[in-house]
Amino acid sequence: MMSLNSSFFARSPVTGVSRKQSQALRLSVKRPVVVSMLNSNSWPERNLSVSVDSAVKDVNAPVAVEVDRSVGEKPAAAVGGGVEDVYGEDSATEDQFITPWSVSVASGYSLLRDPHHNKDLAFTEKERDSHFLRGLLPPVVFSHDLQVKKMMHNIRQYQVPLQRYQAMIDLQVRNERLFYKLLIENVEELLPIVYTPTVGEACQKYGSIFKNPQGLFISLKDKGKILEILKNWPQKKIQVIVVTDGERILGLGDLGCQGMGIPVGKLSLYTALGGVRPSACLPITIDVGTNNEKMLNDEFYIGLRQRRATGQEYAELMNEFMSAVKQNYGEKVLIQFEDFANHNAFDLLEKYRTTHLVFNDDIQGTASVVLAGLISALKLVGGSLADHKFLFLGAGEAGTGIAELIALEISKQVSTPLEESRKKVWLVDSKGLIVRSRLDSLQHFKKPWAHDHEPVDKFLDAIKTIRPTVLIGSSGAGQTFTKEVVETMSSLNEKPIILALSNPTSQSECTAEQAYTWSEGRAIFASGSPFGPVEYNGKLYVSGQANNAYIFPGFGLGLIISGAIRVHDDMLLAASEALAEQVTQEHFDNGLIYPPFTNIRKISAHIAAKVAAKAYELGLASRLPKPENLVAHAESCMYSPKYHSYR
Repeated sequence: MMSLNSSFFARSPVTGVSRKQSQALRLSVKRPVVVSMLNSNSWPERNLSVSVDSAVKDVNAPVAVEVDRSVGEKPAAAVGGGVEDVYGEDSATEDQFITPWSVSVASGYSLLRDPHHNKDLAFTEKERDSHFLRGLLPPVVFSHDLQVKKMMHNIRQYQVPLQRYQAMIDLQVRNERLFYKLLIENVEELLPIVYTPTVGEACQKYGSIFKNPQGLFISLKDKGKILEILKNWPQKKIQVIVVTDGERILGLGDLGCQGMGIPVGKLSLYTALGGVRPSACLPITIDVGTNNEKMLNDEFYIGLRQRRATGQEYAELMNEFMSAVKQNYGEKVLIQFEDFANHNAFDLLEKYRTTHLVFNDDIQGTASVVLAGLISALKLVGGSLADHKFLFLGAGEAGTGIAELIALEISKQVSTPLEESRKKVWLVDSKGLIVRSRLDSLQHFKKPWAHDHEPVDKFLDAIKTIRPTVLIGSSGAGQTFTKEVVETMSSLNEKPIILALSNPTSQSECTAEQAYTWSEGRAIFASGSPFGPVEYNGKLYVSGQANNAYIFPGFGLGLIISGAIRVHDDMLLAASEALAEQVTQEHFDNGLIYPPFTNIRKISAHIAAKVAAKAYELGLASRLPKPENLVAHAESCMYSPKYHSYR
C-alpha cells in the first residue's frame, strides 16, 4: 500500500487542489481513497491503483478532484459560470489521441460505483455529508440486514434461475459486502444459483449475458506477455487463483472462453464459505480456442474463433502462465485447476505438483468430498471401507481421482500396500469393465485400475459380476443408473450406496426420486446436483449433495493459514475425515451423509484446521510458529462481510 505524501502531490499536475486540501488528504483517519492512472505520460508509473484510509479535517472545500486532459495540453483556465471545454474533451475526435487519467478520493458519485466501498442505502447521515453523497441517494437509511431482506425478496421474484444468477452477479459488481452477506446467510437457497447447476447455463450463454469483466482473460495472442497481463490486475496480494481453459465445463463439454463463469463462481464460494477475502482471489480463463461449432458460429461468442491449440503450443502457453504466476505472486499462491479435459488435467497436475502449490478440484476436491460421504455412510451400513466393494461408471478425472483416494484411505486404515487396496475398486468406461487384457489400449490414468478379470462389455453385467456394495456415477451421462441397475444393486445389498455425481442436474445418472423409488426406500443416496426431498410410502427422504463446495473453500483456507508450499495427498484425507466428523446422529436419522450447508463456515474452519495441522506435521507449512488452536485461528482469519464505518 502506498501513502499519499507531499512528494506525490508535488509532482501531480492537478489543478484546483489547494495546499490545505493536499495536507488534509494525508490525515490518518478512516476514509476510502482511490488513486488511479492509466497510460499517463505525465507520471512515471504506467499503472497505479492505491487504496488508503484518509480523511479531511477542517476543510470546507471538496477534496475529490477528477481531471481528464489531452496529452501535451495545459488545461485552460475555467470561466466562472461558463461551459467552456476546459479539458479539451469535446474537441477530441477519433483521430486525436487522449490519455485517460484521474486522481480522486472515493467519495460522491464515484464512491457509489466502487463495489469494495459502496454501501448503497446503508450510508449513514453523517457519512452522506462527509462523503458528498447528499442528494445522490434517497433520504432513507437502510440497515445491512434490511438490505439483505430486500435483495432476497427481489431475487425470489424471478422464476428463471438464470435471471437470479444475473441479479446476483449484478449485486457482486455493485456492492461486494452485501453480495457476500446475502450469500452467507442464504447459502442453501443461493448456492444452486451462483454455482451448479445454474452456473452451467450461465457459461453456455456467457457471451450474451456478459456485462462487467470479472477476472483475467489470457489467450494465445498474449504469448510472451502473460507476466505483464498479471500485473494489470489491480490487486497485488493474491492468495488463490482458479483457472480454467473451458474444455470440459461440468458435464456440458467445451465452452471455450465462456467457461469463465466457473472460476468466478468458485471464488465467490472461497469467500462466502471459506472466508478467503475477495481481494485475494483471482479468476482466470486461458483461451486456446474451442472445438465447439456452436460457439465458433455464435456472433456473441467472446473468445478466440479458432480450433483448440494442442501439443507444444498449448504446453508452452501453460508453462509461461505457471511461471508468471509464481514470479508475480510467489511460492504460496494456490493455483486451482478447474474443468480441464482429462488429457490435460492429469498432466498439468502431475507436472506442476512438485514446483507449485496446485490443486485440481475435479480430481482431488471431488475425491475428498465423496470419500467423506462414504466414511459417513459406513455409520448406516456398517463395516470399514476395506469391507466394501466399489464400482464406478466413468473413468475420467473425477472417477479415477475418487478411486485413488478411496484406495489411499483403505491402505492407511488397514496398513496394506496401495496396489492391494486398489483391488477393492473397479471402473467401467465407454468400452466396458477396465481389465488387464485392455492394458495396452488404456490411457495412463486408467492403467492402475486394470484388474484380472474376464472382459465385461455392459454396465449391468459388470454389476452382476462384481457385486459391488457401492455404486458411483462420474460419467457425465444422464439417466445411466436405470431402473434395472438400481433394482439389481438393491437385490445385492440391504442398503445399497448409490452416488450419482455428474453435473448439472440434466447429466445426473439418476434422480433422488428414482433411487428411492426403485430401491423401495433402502438406498443411501447422494448426488452432485441438488434434489428436493422425496416422499415414498409415507416417509420423507432427504438426500445429500456431494458438492465440492464442502471441501475446497476450507481446504484452501487451511493452505493459506499454514502458508503451505505444496499439496500432499494426506491433506485430502484429512479434509475428508474432518467433513465426515461434522455429520451428527440427527443427520443420520434423516438419511443424510453430509451436514447441512447452513453451518458451512464452521465446517470449513474445521477442515482448514485439519489441513493446516497436516501441513505442519509434514513440514510443508511456512507460517511459524504453529497456532495453538487452529480452529479458532481459522475462524479469526475469515473475511467478514460487515460494512466498515467511514469518517
